[in-house]
Amino acid sequence: MTLKRRDWIFAAGAAATAVFVASCGGSSTVTDGGGMARIAVEDGPPRCATIEPTPAQQEKIDLEVAAKTQFGIAVTGGTIPVYWHVIRNGTGISNGDIPDSQIQSQINVLNAAYAPWGWQFQLVATDRTTNASWYTVTPGSTAETQMKNALRRGTADDLNIYSANIGQGLLGWSTFPSDYSAHPKTDGVVILYSSVPGGTAAPYNLGDTATHEIGHWMGLYHTFQGGCQKQASRGDGVADTPAERSAAFGCPTGRDSCASIAGLDPITNFMDYTDDACMDRFTSGQDTRMDGQYTTYRFGK
Repeated sequence: MTLKRRDWIFAAGAAATAVFVASCGGSSTVTDGGGMARIAVEDGPPRCATIEPTPAQQEKIDLEVAAKTQFGIAVTGGTIPVYWHVIRNGTGISNGDIPDSQIQSQINVLNAAYAPWGWQFQLVATDRTTNASWYTVTPGSTAETQMKNALRRGTADDLNIYSANIGQGLLGWSTFPSDYSAHPKTDGVVILYSSVPGGTAAPYNLGDTATHEIGHWMGLYHTFQGGCQKQASRGDGVADTPAERSAAFGCPTGRDSCASIAGLDPITNFMDYTDDACMDRFTSGQDTRMDGQYTTYRFGK
């Protein structure tokens, strides 16, 4: 395949980044077969489910990223091959059988969001599977394991996206870069099929569910991680995303949930929970974090 490990951009002086625990705005927890906790959304409309490293795993990740980037060399961009897996319950959009045109529109949305930071996504293959149990897949389920074991392609630096009518009212979930070595077959992003551009999941139908989940796949955490106690070395691990007490929904312009700390809530950031139309940016700190995580856990693996 001509796209793998090609046109990668390196930069000296990129700061090391650290991985911190991510929550999804709630406290309902189940454990998957790998011994990792999955957090389900409870506060406000569900947006995503994610995997939460244990404190011991966090410490290990911090050390690994610091060691990998200690000499200031990091991958700062490149073209990421995408394998798209359409999980459907029959033919037609109402059965999750989204057309190629919507898939390409989603790739275009991703490139608009990530290109300013050096990253591009290129669709290299699409497959379509009719399977009723996979169609309503939920995180940590047998269906997820079966689906990914059967369909996943490539290695750590290949992005696998699964679109389906996912259960639990979720819009999507993702694995993190540090998960890959222990669980390579589960790596990837799962999204609600109707969240792609032109879908019916308004106000989450402009394609930014995938943007958000791929942010996790690149190593980012929610902007509200750590709440008002956030510091540069905790929370989402990014200094230039202002603290916010909890996830924001809709598009609450001027929201300041941590009034004693400088900066309004980052409601326009792709890693919050606001409507797709409200989201339009990452920060330079998030870019540095993505570079460090990708360098450590995905590049050349």
